[in-house]
Amino acid sequence: MSTNPYYGQEGHGPYETIGIGNLELEEGGHIPDCQLAVATHGTLNAAKDNAILATTWYSGTSKIMEQVYIGNGRALDPAKYFIIVVNQIGNGLSTSPNNSGGAQAGPTFPKVRIGDDVRAQHKLLTEKYGLKSLALVVGGSMGAQQTYEWAVRYPDFVKRAAPIAGTAKNTEHDFVFTETLSEAITSDPGFNGGKYGLPADVAAGLKRHAKLWTVMGWSTDFFREGRHKALGFDSMQAFVDTFMTGYFAPMDPNDLLAMAWKWQRGDVSRNTGGDLASALGRIKAKTYVMPISHDMFFPPSDCEVEQRLIPGSQFRPLKSICGHLGLFGVDPELLAQLDANLNELLAAPAN
Repeated sequence: MSTNPYYGQEGHGPYETIGIGNLELEEGGHIPDCQLAVATHGTLNAAKDNAILATTWYSGTSKIMEQVYIGNGRALDPAKYFIIVVNQIGNGLSTSPNNSGGAQAGPTFPKVRIGDDVRAQHKLLTEKYGLKSLALVVGGSMGAQQTYEWAVRYPDFVKRAAPIAGTAKNTEHDFVFTETLSEAITSDPGFNGGKYGLPADVAAGLKRHAKLWTVMGWSTDFFREGRHKALGFDSMQAFVDTFMTGYFAPMDPNDLLAMAWKWQRGDVSRNTGGDLASALGRIKAKTYVMPISHDMFFPPSDCEVEQRLIPGSQFRPLKSICGHLGLFGVDPELLAQLDANLNELLAAPAN
C-alpha cells in the first residue's frame, strides 16, 4: 500500500475501498484484486431508481466532487439521490501504481483504459448495490470520457448523461497537449524511469507539469481580468508556485502518467469498430453536453461535433473565462449554470 500521506482518508475521505475481484484489461493482462475507492452520499430508495454515478477527472478524487458539486439544495442533492462517486483506477485512491505491489507496482502498472474503468464500475454497481439503472451519470474532463463510455457501452442502464468539459473521442490535438504534460514529468532526471523514491524526487518535473496546466488549464482572459489575483495571489509567479505547483507537488508521478495515458486514448468508437457516429448513435440516455466556453483542452467546437451525433441530445455550453479548470469550482456563475442544467435534466423524463 501507498506510504504517501497525500492519498489518505484525512485529505480525501471519507471513502470506502471495495474489492471487485479480478479485472481483465482491454490492453491485455489483468488486475487480480482491483480495489475501487468509493464515496457515497444520500440513501438508495426501495425502488433503487434514485442512484447517480459521479466520475472523477485527472488528478481529482471523490473529495473535490463532494466539496464542489454535491450538497443539500444543489442539483446533486443527497436528500433526493443516492450519489456514488467512484475514483478512477490510477488516481491514487483506487488501485493505482502508488498502492500496488509486486509486478504491478510503480512504473510496471498495467495500461488501463476508460472502458476498463467503466466495466469495473458496472460490476461494482450491480453486485454491491444491486442496481439495474442509473438516473444520471455525470463527470467532468476524464469523468466526461467515462460518462460517454457508460452511455455507449450500457445504453439501457443509463437514463441520463451529463458529460462536462470532455469528449467522447479524444482529439489528436489534445493527445499532443497531454503528451507534453507527461514529458514534463518523465524528462526530470529524478524520475528515474518511474523508480523514484518520493514525489519530491521529481519536484522539478512536477513543477513543469504544473506550469503547463497553468497555461492550458485556465484561459488568457482569466489572467487578463486578474482572476488569479482575486483568488489571493499577487502575481502570476505566486499563483504558479503556490497554487498550481502546490496542488500537484504531493501527487505520485506514476499515478499521473497512468491517468494521462488513459486520457489520451479515450474513445467510445472502440465499441463499434472505430465508427464514432455509430457509437454515439447507440446512446439512449437523455444527454446534455456541457463544454466550458474558454476550455483549451476540450473546446466547445469539438464537443458540439459529437453532440450532433447523439440522438435527442442538447448542447448546453457553460460560460466561464476560467477555462477547463473552472471545474475546480472557483467560478460561482459556472456552478449556477451547471446546477440549472442538471436540475432540468433530472426533472425531465428519461428517454
